[in-house]
Amino acid sequence: MEIEEAIKILCKNVLPIKETEEVSLIDSNGRILAEDVCAEFDQPPFPRSPLDGYAVKGVDTFDASEESPVILKVIGKVYAGEVYKGKVSNGEAVRIMTGAPIPDGADTVIRQEDTDYGAETVGIYKGQKPWSNYCHAGEDFKKGEVILEKDLTVNSGIMAVLASLGKNTVRVYRKPRVAVFSTGDELLMPGSPVQPGKIYESNNTYISSRLMEYGMTPVSAEIVPDDPDLMAEKIQKIAEKADLVITTGGVSVGEKDIMHDVQEILKAKKLFWKVKVKPGSPTLAFMYKDTLVLALSGNAFAAVANFEILGRNILYKMYPSERIRIKSRLVTMKGALAKPSGMKRFLRGYADDDTVVFSEGLQTSGAISGMAHCNCMIEIPAGNEGAKVGDRVRIYEI
Repeated sequence: MEIEEAIKILCKNVLPIKETEEVSLIDSNGRILAEDVCAEFDQPPFPRSPLDGYAVKGVDTFDASEESPVILKVIGKVYAGEVYKGKVSNGEAVRIMTGAPIPDGADTVIRQEDTDYGAETVGIYKGQKPWSNYCHAGEDFKKGEVILEKDLTVNSGIMAVLASLGKNTVRVYRKPRVAVFSTGDELLMPGSPVQPGKIYESNNTYISSRLMEYGMTPVSAEIVPDDPDLMAEKIQKIAEKADLVITTGGVSVGEKDIMHDVQEILKAKKLFWKVKVKPGSPTLAFMYKDTLVLALSGNAFAAVANFEILGRNILYKMYPSERIRIKSRLVTMKGALAKPSGMKRFLRGYADDDTVVFSEGLQTSGAISGMAHCNCMIEIPAGNEGAKVGDRVRIYEI
């Protein structure tokens, strides 16, 4: 089927996560708000000074100039974090620092650069209208106002707002629980000694690290031999706590392509097998009870491409974080590749603001080295002869 239809089927079989939890403010970055956040007080909670200067009655300063300064009596001083307990009357001033509450009776602040910096009396060189240089209580937000709407993805700016609201905990949706398995007798864990006929596993590493970039920790991430009974047992056990299982390898038609047997052993509902896309067309998807299993090709870039298009769409349906949302745009090709295909093809690329080039290294589905200099996938439409310099192409950022 077309990849767009595959995405619809996959997303139809998962639901947005509605379970919530309370986390500390520092741990909320990247999480999704599960409720509206309202202000419990005015911000600022009192009228405050936006600058260093003198709190006065504006009417006292109307005639002030450098040639004829207005002289006011300084009756006190107030710093941020303090409260001046007196009241400013006509002819008086209070020395005030940025952020300090404006004393009762004062309706403006004269910046210190427009004065002679006097301590007992102060000369005002420039008049100021009432309510100028005056931050009213509730100027930023008022008590009871909805400041942040539910479903927002928390970032550093939102964390700063939460902190200004006095929040040290935040109610968020729980993160998806994802298990990742790579299957293949030929696979070695990185760090193991080199062995004849073996290769080091990278698909598990890529998918697990992408999940961590989205703020998730895989509930399981391991290599499984080409044993359908063992893989079925692994999925059966992990499905008790996983919302999604992603596997790589074993989805084609070879003797050791075990995922078809796994689906039969589990008596799982097959959603589809094979998608009109290169690389990675033999993608298999099935439902085991309430857990979706997405079985991807074991070829390195095939696993990457289909995780980025299919896997991320699933995750975004479950957990619509801005970190997960797929971002695509049209750019101009700076390179060329004569590689015709009867179906949609994804190739590795490196894009800047409005242009893209093919990544260094091989573009074959089994090659992985090109991922070191890749920040996007280039979409080549079905039936296209490849890509030419100057073509407008769609890219998907990764």
